[in-house]
Amino acid sequence: MLLKEFSLGSTILVDKPLNWTSFDVVNKIRWNLKQRLGIKKIKVGHAGTLDPLASGLLVLCIGKHTKLINDIMIGEKTYTGTILLGKTTPSYDLESEFDKEYPTDHITEEMLKEITQSFLGEQRQTPPIFSAKKIGGKRAYELAREGVEVKMKQNTVNIYSFSIDTKKFPEIDFEICCSKGTYIRSIANDFGEKLNSGGTLIVLRRTQSGAQKIADAKTVDEWVSIIESADL
Repeated sequence: MLLKEFSLGSTILVDKPLNWTSFDVVNKIRWNLKQRLGIKKIKVGHAGTLDPLASGLLVLCIGKHTKLINDIMIGEKTYTGTILLGKTTPSYDLESEFDKEYPTDHITEEMLKEITQSFLGEQRQTPPIFSAKKIGGKRAYELAREGVEVKMKQNTVNIYSFSIDTKKFPEIDFEICCSKGTYIRSIANDFGEKLNSGGTLIVLRRTQSGAQKIADAKTVDEWVSIIESADL
């Protein structure tokens, strides 16, 4: 890849590591591009954020391709991961500590299949309190961390497919294909509630966004190496 291709406009696929924010990835790639190109400014943006505790496909648009971000974000998303039944956290994932425990011995295989099927199709979903949604100019997670009571507005989302593997019960492995704006953490929480128990998202990985697939992505270090070695 020629270095000028980055500056003219390009879209790259990054396999985001755990504990990095999406903006950490954007900043890392932007900084290396500026250093290699010898310029002070270059546009770099992502087409759909991933939480720090999620890994997988992050689509970055560079230069003129930042105009494509909204079009890319519209595409359906596919995730794999694991829901732990019987416990909850305020953030619906492992960002916060477990706060409640619930029984799981009443849960049958038939119940799990029925609940999974109940998520399919269009539905109203309440985003997690610990989310990046803006409320009165501030992020919801900022208000939540300050102890402010937050009321989240529901969004309309669509679940196209949802499959589970129960071999590690009470951990439930899953693959889900859904519309833009779907919070998998909320699905984990709602999944537990529908079972008269609790649910926490403990693993999440995005494997596809629109036509882009994780199999075609490279790590941050690999992209840095490509930028550093690219011909002018």
